[in-house]
Amino acid sequence: MATKKKSGRKSSGRKKSSTSSSSSRRSSSKKKSSGRKYGKKAQQEVRTEMHHLKKGEHKNRKQAIAIGLSKARRAGGKVPRKKAA
Repeated sequence: MATKKKSGRKSSGRKKSSTSSSSSRRSSSKKKSSGRKYGKKAQQEVRTEMHHLKKGEHKNRKQAIAIGLSKARRAGGKVPRKKAA
């Protein structure tokens, strides 16, 4: 009969680095608001346009989102720039 060898424990692949990971976690928690891509005004405008989509005023989701973001830009909300075509 052939006997099978037992291998040692498999490592989970994680490396412990107490200083670098904990300091980066702390700094990211402080900057939560600055890390957001869209502001409250943009969220509100898109929500409104999605409501209009349900009423049938827009053809699809992409159109509703684009109109909502455009209105938020005009109102001065925090919205990223448009990508160049």
